[in-house]
Amino acid sequence: MTDGLNRTDRTDRTDRTDRLIRTDKLSTSLTSLRIVWRITRLNFRAQLEYRSEFLLMIAIGAIWQVSVIVFATVLLTRFTGMGGWASEDVLLIAATRMLAHGLFVLFLGRVHGLGRHIQEGVIDTYLVRPMPVHRQLQLSVFPTNAIGDLTVATGLMVGALTRSQLDWNAARISYLVVCVVGGMLLEAALFTVVACASLRFPAADYWGRWLEELLGTFGSYPLNVLPGAVGGFLTFGLPLAFVAYFPAAVLTGHGGDSGVPYWLAAASPLVGLLAYLGARLLWRWSLGHYSGVNG
Repeated sequence: MTDGLNRTDRTDRTDRTDRLIRTDKLSTSLTSLRIVWRITRLNFRAQLEYRSEFLLMIAIGAIWQVSVIVFATVLLTRFTGMGGWASEDVLLIAATRMLAHGLFVLFLGRVHGLGRHIQEGVIDTYLVRPMPVHRQLQLSVFPTNAIGDLTVATGLMVGALTRSQLDWNAARISYLVVCVVGGMLLEAALFTVVACASLRFPAADYWGRWLEELLGTFGSYPLNVLPGAVGGFLTFGLPLAFVAYFPAAVLTGHGGDSGVPYWLAAASPLVGLLAYLGARLLWRWSLGHYSGVNG
């Protein structure tokens, strides 16, 4: 009987310990969220101190997308489609890409331009603070230009859905939302890989500009209009196709003609999630091997 009581007592203590650990983790998570929210509010208020610059940055974010707006206008007024895609379906590719990009800029975009933090030695100060380096980097400034990006992207998405002949039921809308989030994560993964390279070679930050140009140039069009080698590179080498092209292909019925198995095109959001998780593991490894701007 004594052994039974001892086992019961040990079990009770273990359960209490587990509950305390879970409660502590929850409390830590809530505290972290409050800190993130507080810093974000302070950064936003700091941007509002200079109203003209604040409005100018919003305008810059919108103007940056002018090329896509011009493309959409010409497409809708002069052509019936592109590469076997109807004009409204091509517009969905552009809208999905822009919305994913706008969310990336808002939530995870500070990894783009990490080289400047490294060259100025700011990253070294992040390393000695208790907050994770990646989180400090994302909270370093409020991305005002993201407001302009998202305003234009939302308008384009509304236009694409309005002109679309598809039946936008709950399942299709849910898949579109998941695809936009997956596109955001995939873009974040690509720029995180560039940031990891910057931790070793700060000049590699310029690759981010090249990547941004590629996204803007090829991310808003059906890839089947490109030569096969280029389309293959943008699918398996630099997987831009999973940001918007494959999701739009699945939604509009072009999934079987996208150049990859239908299941792979449909799994684009999962590809984005896995790519981001892998990029964060690479970030952790690269940060652990970071030796400072002077080596």
